[in-house]
Amino acid sequence: MPTAPDDAWSVMQKFYAAEAAYVAAGGYGKADYAAVAAYLDPEVVLHQAPGLPFTGSGTWRGHDGLERFLAAFSETWESMEFLDQAHWGDADTVVVHSRVRFRARATGQDVDTSILQLITVRNGRMLECRPFYWDPGAVARACDSAPTATLPSP
Repeated sequence: MPTAPDDAWSVMQKFYAAEAAYVAAGGYGKADYAAVAAYLDPEVVLHQAPGLPFTGSGTWRGHDGLERFLAAFSETWESMEFLDQAHWGDADTVVVHSRVRFRARATGQDVDTSILQLITVRNGRMLECRPFYWDPGAVARACDSAPTATLPSP
């Protein structure tokens, strides 16, 4: 078991790599979920804000719940690329600021956005995650195949 003060961050680095590979491989039914699950506590809880194309009920629990979430996430996104990350925390908790580029499957549109996550780790695995998207509107628009209205300049 790791003992460095950045244990939670090192767990998350491995999780992010597995998550990106899972999405790139096509997600549920096409990718190996075991590589992602290896970094998840059996009692993992993901709290997603409602209103985004992939957030569903907002709360996803356990390995099955996270697999269902990642299935929806992978249906939404063709790829995800971490452009820049900063982190603060200790062995059990980390706050991660990520600048991410997503490519939407439905539209082929890219969206660059920032996500702030509060993450708790237990025994080298993610136990709880609360992500906060900087621009949920841009994320939703990138996924929407319908044309968006353009507002006039003030």
